[in-house]
Amino acid sequence: MRPCNYLVPITFSHQLEISRPLSNTINRKFPHISTQKKVPYNGHSHLFFQFHLHCIASQLPFYQTPLHSTANLTWLRMEEANGDLQQGKLVVGAFVTIVAVSIVAFWLMKKGNKTRQAAPLPPGPRGLPVIGYLPFLGIHLHKSFTQLARDYGPIYKLWLGHKLYVVISSPSLVKQVRDHDVTFSDRYPSTASKILSFGRNDIAFCPYGAEWRKLRKVFVRELMSSARLNASYVLRKRHVEKAIKDVYQKKTGKALDFGQFAFMLISNTVLSMLWGSTAHGEQGEMLSSQIRGVAEESMVLQGAPNISDLIPSLARFDLQRVERKTHETFRRLDQIVSSIIEERRKLGEGNRVGEEAKDLLQVLLDLNNHGDYAAESSITDNQIKGILVDSMIGGTDTTSTTIEWTMAELMLHPDAMQKVHKELDEVIGRSNAVEEFHLPRLHYLEAAIKEAFRLHPALPLLVPRCPTEDCQIGRYTIPKGATVFINAYAMHRDPQLWDSPLEFRPERFLDENAAKFDYLGNSSQYFPFGTGRRVCPGIPMAEKMLNYILASLLHSFEWKLAHGSTEVDLTDKFGIVVKLEKPLVLIPTPRLANPELYYSYS
Repeated sequence: MRPCNYLVPITFSHQLEISRPLSNTINRKFPHISTQKKVPYNGHSHLFFQFHLHCIASQLPFYQTPLHSTANLTWLRMEEANGDLQQGKLVVGAFVTIVAVSIVAFWLMKKGNKTRQAAPLPPGPRGLPVIGYLPFLGIHLHKSFTQLARDYGPIYKLWLGHKLYVVISSPSLVKQVRDHDVTFSDRYPSTASKILSFGRNDIAFCPYGAEWRKLRKVFVRELMSSARLNASYVLRKRHVEKAIKDVYQKKTGKALDFGQFAFMLISNTVLSMLWGSTAHGEQGEMLSSQIRGVAEESMVLQGAPNISDLIPSLARFDLQRVERKTHETFRRLDQIVSSIIEERRKLGEGNRVGEEAKDLLQVLLDLNNHGDYAAESSITDNQIKGILVDSMIGGTDTTSTTIEWTMAELMLHPDAMQKVHKELDEVIGRSNAVEEFHLPRLHYLEAAIKEAFRLHPALPLLVPRCPTEDCQIGRYTIPKGATVFINAYAMHRDPQLWDSPLEFRPERFLDENAAKFDYLGNSSQYFPFGTGRRVCPGIPMAEKMLNYILASLLHSFEWKLAHGSTEVDLTDKFGIVVKLEKPLVLIPTPRLANPELYYSYS
């Protein structure tokens, strides 16, 4: 007895038959086997099996009936030998082979069916070679995307350079994205964002995963908790009262750039919450001024289109010098933040305070040095800087912009302004100053802020997402690595979702709709702070500051347009944060009954 070598190349179809002539011995013993039939090639992949059995040609009873399986055996070569082999071994070997072939064939057919049934890419406009649709987009990207949705539907694609972009403008599709939240939880950072986020070591652009969850947990737990926000009320109150006093003393009856005023107030308040005990007085004012300048440059660099991001092959040339400018801004930003961290470290243990009195910087340094948590909660120096810069820029620019938009709409709608003042007088009274405990009762003011968010979301396209795998949304496939925009601006103004969508009507957010349309992104038609896992983590602080600052300014002063204007120009200016193109210039007049209330700050 000597081995028989079986070399089995197969083509997958629906049968397993021997179709090549075998040796004369086998033909004599098994005349039912076709030696002439040829099976045509069906285009599927060939698969080869080779196995060795000890057998003789006369002991092949399992060939007495045709073998049916999910494969088509196109030829079989056998070398006959003398010897004996138990029939069971051959049967087992053949059975194992057939099962293996069947499993592989089934897998390949399933994979082929999946490929054939894959959903297509969304529709979209044609572009030019190399640069795609880039030349046809207007400078107001959110408005261009909204117009394209009217032409191509609620989900469409467009190529900008070599990058594929998908824009979604439908609540039902947004819900599907949220249903696949893990897939869409990564971010595609621009060149500028990578640099300014300290190598994606912040909350905004950190890749989705364990590190991002750790950073978000630290931020939410240590700065956004109710205990921490309540403890920092004294800081917010101090800065708001000082701002009101300055306006009363220096700007009564005079023109005031309201947007710049709101930015400075928010900036000083946020910075005091981040590292209030490190810089104060003139040093603190100078530091705030430096940070404001760097923050404004950072927002411009991250919002400007960069050809290096759209055509990566040109990135090494840095044609617009965006990368070089970003590195220059980053060096200044890093120097400022590093100096603050080092100064706090030099103070050492002698400057330690109680848990509730800690600012965010001290909490982060505790986690960096020895920590109050487990080792997995420790964070690096770059992560400390990333969280601080996120808080500083994200917590200042977007909040101050929303305050300006709300005031602009109230100035344009005197009836709404009158309702706000009436509510303030009823809840607080002109003989008292605003306190945060008043805020839950100021329903109309909160509705006016929500309506301003609806019409003028600070980030109209939110922060772009990047799916980590191919995903079907609606009837279309969004490929892995595409950049996905959710057009909040379009949905917030969709006439199918809102009555009179272009009108400023705070009443739409009163009564039963007050809870339905919150800031947490639970509604698929209203999400000014984003939606899903990566919704803005700073919502609790932003909500408190927006309501408290606006209530204080509206309660303390009457406001009118400067320079004899009777209309407010609501033309916007696109960037990473959408602002008024022309500054809102107003003239304040005191409205409180007791002048001493304007001097409460000491």
